[in-house]
Amino acid sequence: MLVSAIVFVDTMLYAALTPLLPDYADEFGLSKGAAGVLVAVYAVGVLAGAVPAGISAARLGPKRVSLAGLVVVAGASVVFAFAGDVWTLGAARFLQGVGSALAWAGGLAWLISAAPRGRRGELLGTAFGAAIFGVLFGPVVGAVASFVGTEATFTAVGLLALGVAVVGIREPGVAGEEPSFAAVRRALRDGRFVCGLWLMTLPALLFGILVVLATLDLSRLGWGAAAIGTLFFSTAAVEMVVAPLVGRLVDRRGALLPVRAALTAGVAVALALAWAEDPFLIAGLALVASISWGTLFTPGMAILSASAEQVGLPQALAFGLMNAAWAGGAMVGPGVGGAVGGAFGDAVAYGLGAVACATTLVVLTRLVPVGTRLSRVPTNP
Repeated sequence: MLVSAIVFVDTMLYAALTPLLPDYADEFGLSKGAAGVLVAVYAVGVLAGAVPAGISAARLGPKRVSLAGLVVVAGASVVFAFAGDVWTLGAARFLQGVGSALAWAGGLAWLISAAPRGRRGELLGTAFGAAIFGVLFGPVVGAVASFVGTEATFTAVGLLALGVAVVGIREPGVAGEEPSFAAVRRALRDGRFVCGLWLMTLPALLFGILVVLATLDLSRLGWGAAAIGTLFFSTAAVEMVVAPLVGRLVDRRGALLPVRAALTAGVAVALALAWAEDPFLIAGLALVASISWGTLFTPGMAILSASAEQVGLPQALAFGLMNAAWAGGAMVGPGVGGAVGGAFGDAVAYGLGAVACATTLVVLTRLVPVGTRLSRVPTNP
C-alpha cells in the first residue's frame, strides 16, 4: 500500500499539467512544439535520474532512496506552484522526473524485497495500477488548480507527498548492497533482461504515437477536448483494472503467455488504427490498445526482476534501468509518431508500430522456448 501511495502521488502530479497546458501556453506564448517540450521534460528528468537512482537505491537501501524521491517530488510540486515563467515550470517538471526515478527505482525494489515470491507479479501489477490511478486523478487536480489557484493546490500536493514519506519512515527497510558493474554487464548480455527492458520501451513508444495521432484525428473529425479527455480517461481506467489481473496471471502461468497474447493483439490493433476513419471506431480501438499494449508493462517488470535476480544484479539497479527504458520510449514515441504521421500519413506511423510488435513477437519466440516461465527464473546459488 505504501509503494502504491508513492507512485500514485508521483503520477498524479505528472498528469496534473494536462488541463493546465492551454492556460500556460496562452500565458507564456508557447507554440505547440514548446508546449510539447514542457510535457516531455518530465521524461528527460526520469532518463537523467534513472541510473543514478538505481545505484543509490542499491547502495543506500531502497527505502531511503524511495522516500528521498518522494521528498524531491514534493519540492517539485511547490516549485511548480509558484512558477512565474516557463523556465521555472520546465525546471519543476525536470525535478519531478528525477524524483520519480528515485521513487520508482527504490519503491519497486522495496516492494520486491517484501513480496512473497509467488505474488510478485500481482503486487507489481497492483502498484502499476495505483500509478495509473494517479494518471486518472491528476487532471482532476489540475482542474481544481485552475479554479482555486496553482499555489494552494500544488502546495497541498507537496504536503501530501511529504505526509506519505513520513508514514514510510516507520516501515522496515532493506539493507543496501554494493552494485557491481560486472553484474550490469551480465544483465545487459542476458537476452531475457534485455527483453524486459524492451517490453517497457515498446508500449511507451506505442502510447506516444497513439496519444498524438488519435487526438489529432479525433479533433479533425469533430470531437472536442472534453470527449477526447473522456476517451483517454477511460483507456487509463481500463488499464488500471487490467494491470493487477495480468500480474496474477504472471504469477500463475508465467510472463510469456500474456506477453505473446498482448503482442499478437497489438499487431492487429495497430493495423486497424492505420485504416480507421470513423471517430467511434478510433475510440474503440484506443480502448483495445490500452489493454493490449498496456498488458506488456507488468510482465516486463516481472521479467526484469527475475532476470536481475539470476545474474546477481540488485533489484534497485534493475528498476533504475527500467526507468531509463520507459523514458526513452516516452520521449521518442510522440515525436516520431507525429513526424512520421505528418510526413507520410498515420497509416505509416501505425504500421511501424505493428511491425515493432510483430518483430518483438518473432524475436521473443526464438529467444524463449514455448513453456518457459520468464517470471520464475531460478535464483543463483
